[in-house]
Amino acid sequence: MKELAGRLTALDPDAGAAVRVIAYFDRLLETRAGLEALVRGAAVLAGCPARLADEKRGVHVRVDADGRRADDEEPADPAWLSAPLTPDGPPALWLEREGPAGVVDAMVLERAVASIRAVLDRTRGSAPVDAAGDQAFVEVLLDASASETARLHAARRLGLRPGVPARAVALAGGQALIQSVPPSGAAPPPGDPRAGVGPAVRLLDLPASWSAALVALRLTAEGTEQDPGPRLVRADQMGGLAVLAAAIGPGSDPIPDVHALDRAAAAAPWMLAMLDAVASQSSLRTAATALHLHHSTLQDRLAHAEQVLGWSVHGPQGRLRLQLALALRRLHHHAPAAAAVSDRPG
Repeated sequence: MKELAGRLTALDPDAGAAVRVIAYFDRLLETRAGLEALVRGAAVLAGCPARLADEKRGVHVRVDADGRRADDEEPADPAWLSAPLTPDGPPALWLEREGPAGVVDAMVLERAVASIRAVLDRTRGSAPVDAAGDQAFVEVLLDASASETARLHAARRLGLRPGVPARAVALAGGQALIQSVPPSGAAPPPGDPRAGVGPAVRLLDLPASWSAALVALRLTAEGTEQDPGPRLVRADQMGGLAVLAAAIGPGSDPIPDVHALDRAAAAAPWMLAMLDAVASQSSLRTAATALHLHHSTLQDRLAHAEQVLGWSVHGPQGRLRLQLALALRRLHHHAPAAAAVSDRPG
C-alpha cells in the first residue's frame, strides 16, 4: 500500500494522500482500535479537531488537532464538514472546519465513519466471538459515559466475570489492560512494562480504576540512568502523591529542586541513579549495595551531589526533600500529553 501511495503521489498528490488515509484506517481496524483512536486519527489526518456524537448510543468523543482528548458540551456547527453513520441518519462525525471538503477531508470522513460504524457494531451491538484483548471493548469498559448495558456487554466479551474484582492497567504508550483479581491477588502485568496499576474494583467501577492507573503511570520511570525509579507503580500505594500529581499539569513550572536534579543529571551520568537509590533504600549501606559501590565511594559521590543540589540528603528532612523532588521530576517528565498518531497523509 505504501508503494502504491508513493506512485500515486508522483502522479496525483491528492490520490496518493487518499490512499494513505485508507491504509491508516485499515491498520487501526486490524489492530482492533477503539473509538477514541479512530476519532484521533480523523483529527490528526485532517489537521483540525474532530468529534463523534452518536446520540442513540450515548457516545461522545472529541479530539483536538494535536491528538488530545478534549470533550466539550458545545453543539456542533452545522457548517462544519460532517458525515452520518448511516446513509439516512443525522451527522455523527464532524471535522471542525467549514467546507467544501477536499479529497483528503472527504476520504477521512468516509473511512473514519466506516471504521467507527464497525467498532460500534462490534462493541455496542453484535460482537465477534474472538474478543479477548480487543482494545475497543477495553475502551468501552473504561468509559464512564458508556451505558451500563454496553459496559457489561464489553466485560462479557473480554471474559470478565461479574462479581470478580478487576483492575485497569495503564501502559506507557497509551494501551490499557484489564485484569481480573483473584482472591489471592493479581499477578503484575506480563513482561516488564512501564505501567500504572489501578485498584481492584467491581466491573462497573473500572473507569475510576483507570483514572487512578493513569496517575500512577505518571509516577513511573524508565529505570535508566537518566530516568531512574520504579517501572511499575500501584495506585493504592501512592498515598499523598496522588494529590501532588493532581497539582502538576503540562503547563506547570518545575520548582527549583527539580531544576537542581536536572543539573545533577548533567553533571555526571551516574548522579540521578545514585540519588534515587539513596532516596529509596533504607540506608546508605543498602543504597551502596544496590548500586554495586563501596560505601566510601558512595559517600564521596554523595558529597559531590549535595554540592550540585544545594542541600544535604543525609538527614530525614533532606531525604524527604529529595524524594519529593524525584517524584515531581517524574510528574513533569510524564505529564499528560497527546497520544502519538503516525502516518499523516501528504
